[in-house]
Amino acid sequence: MQIDPETYDRSLYRTMTGAVVPRPIGWISTTSEDGVDNLAPYSYFNVVSVDPPVVMFSPADKGPDELKDSARNVVDTGEFVHNAVTRPLAESMNETSATLPAEESEFDHTGLERVESEKVAPPRVAAADIAFECELYDVVDVGVGTMILGEIVLVHVDDTVTTDGKVDVEKVDAVGRLAGNYYASTDDRFRIERPD
Repeated sequence: MQIDPETYDRSLYRTMTGAVVPRPIGWISTTSEDGVDNLAPYSYFNVVSVDPPVVMFSPADKGPDELKDSARNVVDTGEFVHNAVTRPLAESMNETSATLPAEESEFDHTGLERVESEKVAPPRVAAADIAFECELYDVVDVGVGTMILGEIVLVHVDDTVTTDGKVDVEKVDAVGRLAGNYYASTDDRFRIERPD
């Protein structure tokens, strides 16, 4: 099978999202200029740089000149929080992917408890083991997507997922996005030593 990107159709999207797996999930909380707390998952999420510490998420836009709520809120306010998705939070994360009016909060819709952040206005998911408070670093339009880059200004890590003061990958039961309605957990880990 071959797919020519110049003749774009849904099969290219399905192939890309089915082949680039598992993808980390950016569970992004924002606050609108009107004070509404938004929470939505994005599977186009990753680390970009460690110095400065920058992460990115990239929502596909609703249409020409119309950003999704999360992206619009970040552009308007300059802040967001990434909340790590672990297996106990997977169902709640999925519930926050529902399409709601901009004036309705996913925190309220799902009953998720929020906790105040320390350096940015958007709240964190109280049950998230790891959260990055971020300030807007840059916005890059890429085709039908908008890449939001955020500089981490504070990291929250629950002691239950650390060993000797470091995040322990064996304790973080992270969830990754596959394709369609499929997700993956990190409960099947294996170790390979890097060569010298």
